Amino acid sequence: MDVEEIDINRNPPPREFLEKHVDAANFLDYVSKRSPVFKTRPLPKSKKEAIDLMVEQPNLIRRPVLVKGGKVTFGFDKDAYEKMG
Repeated sequence: MDVEEIDINRNPPPREFLEKHVDAANFLDYVSKRSPVFKTRPLPKSKKEAIDLMVEQPNLIRRPVLVKGGKVTFGFDKDAYEKMG
């Protein structure tokens, strides 16, 4: 099974995908905190608020988003990539 990279600019993940794969306890790990958006507003305070922002502005999703089977990884994480192996 190959790893698929989701191009968030061409085909942003739908809310349902984000609801399923964004962890409520660590929701900020899925947000691109370096985005210029956060220079003008505070970081989201909940999973719902984070997902609302990601749906509204997909460039706030940490990249790359990789999918292999039922496993999804957001952002560059060498250890997570090896586990997807």
